[in-house]
Amino acid sequence: MMKESFLRYLEHEKRFSPHTLTAYRTDLDQFLQFLDHTFDIQSPTEVTHTQVRSWTVELLNEGKSTSSINRKLSTLKTFYRFLQRRHGLERNPMLKVLSPKTGKRLPHVVRADELDTLFEQVKFPDDFIGQRDRVLLELLYHTGMRRSELINLKIEDLDFSQNVLKVLGKGNKERLIPFGQGLAKLVLAYIALRQQTFGESTFPHLLLTKHGKPLYPKAAYNIVRKYLTAVSTVEKKSPHVLRHSFATHLSDNGADLNAIKALLGHANLAATQIYTHNSIEKLKKVYESAHPKAQLDKDN
Repeated sequence: MMKESFLRYLEHEKRFSPHTLTAYRTDLDQFLQFLDHTFDIQSPTEVTHTQVRSWTVELLNEGKSTSSINRKLSTLKTFYRFLQRRHGLERNPMLKVLSPKTGKRLPHVVRADELDTLFEQVKFPDDFIGQRDRVLLELLYHTGMRRSELINLKIEDLDFSQNVLKVLGKGNKERLIPFGQGLAKLVLAYIALRQQTFGESTFPHLLLTKHGKPLYPKAAYNIVRKYLTAVSTVEKKSPHVLRHSFATHLSDNGADLNAIKALLGHANLAATQIYTHNSIEKLKKVYESAHPKAQLDKDN
C-alpha cells in the first residue's frame, strides 16, 4: 500500500521520530477518509488539486487553525513528491494548492522573574518525585531541549567532567549542549537519589516514574503545567514553552543567533529568527518609555 510504503520511507530513510510519524499517519488517514466519503475515491493517485482544496475548505469550516491545516498540507506535499519518485505518479495535485495564510505569532514565554521564583522560592519535596520534577524543569529551561529529547536522555549522555550533555534531536541528529555547575550538582544529587530509590535500574534513562520506569511524554507535560501554573500567567504551560523561554532569554541578553540555532538544534536560521521578535518588542517598549522623542510623539 502506498501509504505504508511512504511511512516506512519516513521512518527508515528520513529517520523521523515516532511522534512525527504518528502525525503524518493521522493526516494521511484523515485525507484518505475524506476522499472516500466525499468523492468515493480510494486511490490517492486519482486525486486532483480540486479535491485537496475541498478538504482544505472542510478543515476551515471545522474550525481548524491555519497552522494545523498547513501542517496537513505539508504532509500531503511530502507524500505526493514521494509518489512521483517511487511510484511513477505523473501529475502532482499539490502543485496547484495554495496554503492558507497565517499570521506570525510570537512564541509564549515565561518571564525571567517568574522562573527565578520557580527555582528560588518554590519548595520542591525532598523525595525522589520532588527532586525529579525539579531536575526536569531545570533541564528544560537551562538547555532548551525538546520534551522528546528530555525523556530519552540517558545518564550516560551527561558528561560531568566537561559539563555538556548529548541529545538526539530530529532526524537522529546529535548535538552537544553545555550546562552550568549549579545544574551539574543538582543532577548528580538526583542521580544518587535515583540509585538509592531504585538501585541498579534496568533502564538507562535519567528521568523515571515513581515505579522506576522511563518517564512518558504526558507525565512530563503535567509536571511542567503544575509548576508553571504556580508562578506564571502565561497562556500555554508546556515543556515547549520552557524551550521558547530559554531561546528568548538568550536573545534578550545578546546571544548570537547562530549560537541559539545550534543549541536548539534547528536545521536553518529561519526557525530561530522568531526569537528575535520578542527581543525587538522589548527594545521597542524601552525606547517608547525612555526616549524623549518617543514620549513627545506619544503626547502628540
